[in-house]
Order: sequence, then structure tokens, then C-alpha cells
Amino acid sequence: MTVAFQASLLDLDQEFKLADLCGLRRTTLTEGAWLEVLPGWMTGADDVFERLLETVPWRAERRPMYDRVVAVPRLLSFYGAGETLPDPALADAMAALDERYRPVLGEPLSTAGLCLYRDGADSVAWHGDNSGRRVAETIVAILSLGNPRIMALRPVGGGGTRRYLLGHGDLLVMGGTCQRTWQHAIPKSANVFGPRISVQFRPAGVR
Repeated sequence: MTVAFQASLLDLDQEFKLADLCGLRRTTLTEGAWLEVLPGWMTGADDVFERLLETVPWRAERRPMYDRVVAVPRLLSFYGAGETLPDPALADAMAALDERYRPVLGEPLSTAGLCLYRDGADSVAWHGDNSGRRVAETIVAILSLGNPRIMALRPVGGGGTRRYLLGHGDLLVMGGTCQRTWQHAIPKSANVFGPRISVQFRPAGVR
């Protein structure tokens, strides 16, 4: 797959490594929701990005919307519980996140959903990851690779929007009631030209 990708100077020639998750910074939101963020969690992330870009079986999807069927504005791939992930770096990342969050969850982080945003025209609308198994609280950990994009979050029912610029190995974790009481989105942007891959680690059945 050929897309324009601008590597980070900070990640240039860096070997793969995951930083200590003790560096996560927590933000308490409303109604039992919280976020944790760790910029640059994965070094060597640009090499991982380029491998995933070439080796993942990306697919385009179409979904019904109102009275028509439209193209999903991003490419997708999904690895269920027990499936081999497309790169050893993702297996290491899942293992590290599972070790930290399994005591909180009471179950493993065991699936990986991948989204490829090819440019600023690709996006995802406001939503919570609650279209699968309904749970009161859960954890969704997002590893962002490639060119940075804004991830926006807002409370369900209205309120102030928070924005996080994520890319090149940054980690954002949504926990507590976040998938029920808050929504998140990747807005379209006329100022973004390069691609980004989002890797979402979740418990089985949560989508």
C-alpha cells in the first residue's frame, strides 16, 4: 500500500521498546470515567507502523446510514481473542497492557482492532465502544502509530470537548464508565495529509 508517511525525527533509528506504564498520567472525567495518557510509549513505532501498513489485510467496509449504504471512511482489520497479531510489537504491547489492567478489569485484554486513517478525509464519528457486549465499566487502550491526529472526547448529552493529539507511539487508555458516559471521535481535518494507524486493545466482546 502506498501512502505518504512522514516519520518522526524523535523516532528515527530507534529500536523497539515500550516505556514503563508507571508514566501514565490519569485524568478523572465525570460519572466514573477516566483517561490515562502516555506520550511516546512505544519507541521504534514508525518501523512498526510501516510493517503494519504493508502486512495487515486492510479491508474497506460499507454500512447502512439512514436511507442509504455508505463507505466507512477508513480501512479496518480485527484480531479476535486467541488470534495471532500481525506483528510481535503488538503482542508485546497487549501483554504489557493486560498485565497492568487485568486486575482492574477482572478479565484479559484479548482483542485488537486496527483502523487505518489514510489522510485527513478519513475519520470516525462520535461514538462509544458499546456496540458489542454491554458492560458497566471497561477499558479500551489505544496505541497510535504514524502521523498524529486529533482524538476528541465529550460527555454524552453535551459538554466541553477534550482534544488529544496522538501519533508516533502515543498511548491513550479510556477506563471506568467512559464507553457509556463519554463519546470519542477522530474528526476530519484539511490540515492532515499523512496516514495514521490506531490499534485498540479491548476485552473480548467489547466493540
